[in-house]
Amino acid sequence: MPSKQRKIAMMGYRSVGKSSLIIQFVEGQFVDSYDPTIENTFTKFIRLNSTEYEVKLVDTAGQDEYSIFPLQYSMDFHGYVLVYSITSSKSFQIVQIIYDKLLDMVGKIHVPIVLVGNKTDLHLERKISTEEGKRLAEKWNAAFVETSAKRNESVTDMFHAMLSEIERSDGHMPEKNGCVVF
Repeated sequence: MPSKQRKIAMMGYRSVGKSSLIIQFVEGQFVDSYDPTIENTFTKFIRLNSTEYEVKLVDTAGQDEYSIFPLQYSMDFHGYVLVYSITSSKSFQIVQIIYDKLLDMVGKIHVPIVLVGNKTDLHLERKISTEEGKRLAEKWNAAFVETSAKRNESVTDMFHAMLSEIERSDGHMPEKNGCVVF
């Protein structure tokens, strides 16, 4: 049986770890250097719940409050991973702006989304509590995951959560009650 193709956009403020999360997931390594991303696409085959997926991950340029939501990210995407850093209040604000712009662009009431609080390895610098992240995800009816790309904590869970959200929105999985935390 051919694998299901799923295209996912990683979005968030600059320096929140979007590229690091993707590279950790696809290549199994942490890249510490920071080069601003223009746009990169990565592909990985994974099996989840006995279904084979070809996942295309689009690593987007960092967004800010003045960014216009790129039209190309509103078409042909199955889901969105919205990433903030738990050490940055600004990135948490930006992720909410991106969400609003995303809904305006795609025009759907429910879009498959995983909200991700990255950089849990920097817990001493934490500015956004787990509870704040969970509350926002519940408001959006999205899944919520806290991760560390550096320590490879919950990175796979994040992408599995995204695939589950996509399947649920396609009607292939039972509806969830409230927020799913992985």
